[in-house]
Amino acid sequence: MPGGYRSTKEAITEQNKVLAARGKPQKSLTELSFREHGGICYDARVLSIGRNRVSIWTLDGRIKLRYSKSDHFPAVAAVKQTDLVYRDGAFWLYATVETPDVEPADPTEYLGVDLGVVTIATTSDGAPFSSEATEKVRRRYGRLRGVLQKTGTKSARRRLRQISGRERRFKTDTNHVISKRIVCAAEGTKRGIALEDLKGILLRTTVTKGQRERHHKWPPPQLRSFIEYKARRAGVRVTVIDGAYTSQQCSACGFVHPGNRPSQAAFCCLACGYTENADLNAARNIAARAAVNRPTRVCSPDTGERLNRKPAKSMIPPTVSCPRLQLGVVDYKRTMRRDGILLRGWREPSIPGGRA
Repeated sequence: MPGGYRSTKEAITEQNKVLAARGKPQKSLTELSFREHGGICYDARVLSIGRNRVSIWTLDGRIKLRYSKSDHFPAVAAVKQTDLVYRDGAFWLYATVETPDVEPADPTEYLGVDLGVVTIATTSDGAPFSSEATEKVRRRYGRLRGVLQKTGTKSARRRLRQISGRERRFKTDTNHVISKRIVCAAEGTKRGIALEDLKGILLRTTVTKGQRERHHKWPPPQLRSFIEYKARRAGVRVTVIDGAYTSQQCSACGFVHPGNRPSQAAFCCLACGYTENADLNAARNIAARAAVNRPTRVCSPDTGERLNRKPAKSMIPPTVSCPRLQLGVVDYKRTMRRDGILLRGWREPSIPGGRA
């Protein structure tokens, strides 16, 4: 592999220049070594896949081996590249296939999806996907790793290698199941999927020490990527909206206030008295924002420069008739400061029964 050797040597030479300037020991490249059972990448010229056999071109000629595949394996003609990997005492072929994307239609309605920690995902149809199973697996493997690391014997280290990756693979499988159900629900009803933009949320939020491991093992980017690629294959449009205040906004009248969410699971609107599960209320707000199709970024067609540096986080107008809105309790034309907080659309109730 002269090309790989040359590029590696040049990279080490550049690193040595920086290390020499800082007075640190330099690196050296003496030889290239490979693992005994390292993965090997094959293209269509070296490896070909038939119905029941695979043909591999080796230094001693071609060899033909039988293989087994799952029922959902695509047509062999679509295979472009394969990796031969030795794992857990068996050889595996990782096949890379190319499948054409279905052009998504423009939906009139969206299926809102609220992502969370306690509940992994909640749709606007009221279908929750709890994290109870993944949390149980996380605690079990966390305790087991702690005991084995504290023991430190040879058998304990061997057991650590055996259980490595099991928690991650379980969560990945769970995200695959959840994303498939969400995409199937949207595809069956001819709707799009609305997701909230959670980029950088782990850096913006802080938790207690006891919740730190659970917080940093929360995998919303993986679930979002699974939903997006499955939706492309099914021809379902995915829209990502600004998720600001979706958990504090009432899906019935549109009133926004931190006090609307007294607890993690409960939602109670201070303006109209509407009560609902907090995650379901947020999912309905996400679906409503995607339906109005508000742009979150406007760029110049000539230069591509972003015109609105900070997109406005405006409220969504009420989409559901609210009894107290008709009685004049909520007035969207008035804003006032109350207890140091700007309350949009709040007015003291004028009907018997006092404040909602």
